[in-house]
Amino acid sequence: MENIALIDSFSEFKDIKSIDRVTLMSILEEVFRAALKRRFGSDENFDIIINPDKGDLEIWRNRVVVADEMSEDDNEEIELSEARKIEPDFEIGEDVSEEVKLVDLGRRAILALRQNLISKIHEHDSTNVFKQFKDLEGDIYSAEVHHIRHNAVILLDDEGNEIVLPKSEQIRSDFFRKGDTVRGVIKSVELRGNKPAIILSRTAPKFLVKLFEQEIPEVFDGLITIEGVARIPGDKAKIAVDSYDDRIDPVGACVGVKGSRIHGIVRELGNENIDVINYTKNEQLFISRALSPAKVLSVTIDKFEEEKNGKKGRVNVLLKPEEVSKAIGRSGVNIRLASELTGYEIDVQREGLEEEDVELTEFSDEIEAWVIEEFKKIGLDTAKSVLEKDVSMLVQRTDLEEETILEVQRVLREEFEE
Repeated sequence: MENIALIDSFSEFKDIKSIDRVTLMSILEEVFRAALKRRFGSDENFDIIINPDKGDLEIWRNRVVVADEMSEDDNEEIELSEARKIEPDFEIGEDVSEEVKLVDLGRRAILALRQNLISKIHEHDSTNVFKQFKDLEGDIYSAEVHHIRHNAVILLDDEGNEIVLPKSEQIRSDFFRKGDTVRGVIKSVELRGNKPAIILSRTAPKFLVKLFEQEIPEVFDGLITIEGVARIPGDKAKIAVDSYDDRIDPVGACVGVKGSRIHGIVRELGNENIDVINYTKNEQLFISRALSPAKVLSVTIDKFEEEKNGKKGRVNVLLKPEEVSKAIGRSGVNIRLASELTGYEIDVQREGLEEEDVELTEFSDEIEAWVIEEFKKIGLDTAKSVLEKDVSMLVQRTDLEEETILEVQRVLREEFEE
């Protein structure tokens, strides 16, 4: 009775979890052998016959017949008098196979056996899920919002697998309700204990790449290649594209007529502004294109002997005064993305800088670098450009306190008074 009840319960479990017959038999045998080892000290002399489809289970213990009072191991040897209770014609030295009933293991052992089986099948299922999603790392995946926490959205896919979209991997404008379908890329998959932790991301640059592959046939077919991506999620992105086919305009193909092709991607990313740029191996030209919509007059590259902080070198870019703010962008976003896309630190210089004017970087001994950077973010990179601006305007456009701005202007003013 115990045999049938135990196996029947796992026939049902097999159907729920879709575990194949061979795997189920392997798990069952592993657990039974562990139980026999605990009970008898060894499982090597046992044969286990399982038919999970019918719920049949047979366990046979094989022992060698020895003379009475000569047995040294009750598990592997059986005395002649005991053997003849099974079959009266057994002789010393012969092998005896005797069936072991689960009830002989005791009720507590049977309950432990059942729990161990459940644990092993859960573990097998988790391992399969882990392998499945590990192969999907970097791919787009869709799942439905199950519930929302303050630091993450918990999603469930069609198979009931739990996927986590942390707050840090969400675009600022993302807003989800229960039942919404959410797309992202599988960023990472880890086994935590016996449970797979599947992390989805909507902020990873890879998500933008995969959306281009999904939405633009030429990218999917490999006619257009993506050479680089830089993103500030939900705000702005730059993506460099190229084609080995001279008949294809990679930028035009990606954007589409009146933006028709890229519109769906922009909408998916919370109206993220996407600049599509023609890639070129000519680094000066590539840097100029990366700084669009600004028009660059000249580019001077100073390469490092070794990469520093992921950058290949420093670039000095000359622009007309009216183009500086375009190159830098609101809050420095444009120049930051151009730097990330090209792999160079970029310094912007105005054309026709007055001889009596001085670049802010010359004051690095008296003014902290982060303060100088705040001014450069809004296109102010010389002493006079900062002195000409009203303090209240500078307070509004930068993250600097009024006191800090006044102190900077005092230092700059002293330079010219000298």
